[in-house]
Amino acid sequence: MGEAVMTTRRQADGAIVVDVRGTLDAATVDALRQALVSTLHSDRPLTMIVDLTFVTFMDSMGVGALVAGYNAARETGTRFVLRNPSEFVHRQLRVTGLADMFGLPAAAPGPQTYTP
Repeated sequence: MGEAVMTTRRQADGAIVVDVRGTLDAATVDALRQALVSTLHSDRPLTMIVDLTFVTFMDSMGVGALVAGYNAARETGTRFVLRNPSEFVHRQLRVTGLADMFGLPAAAPGPQTYTP
């Protein structure tokens, strides 16, 4: 089981950015899910960006936490954006069939922001 560090900040345009570092697995996903859902319900931003640049591992529970965030964003009318998923994270989302839902291309290009 790994460790993850999450920080939340607001950009000048009002978007909320959740920076995630480390691993998303059974030991860490509850904190991510809670951060995403509670921020969406309390702040109701127009856009939530989840920056995955420094996520080194993600299992099915990590995928589930992102789906929970995506669903909560839809409920609040917030655009949910994944930023800079690593090749590993991108592959996990492709394998689970969720890459399309998150607006990811068929192959992981260099660092970019993807919007559904």
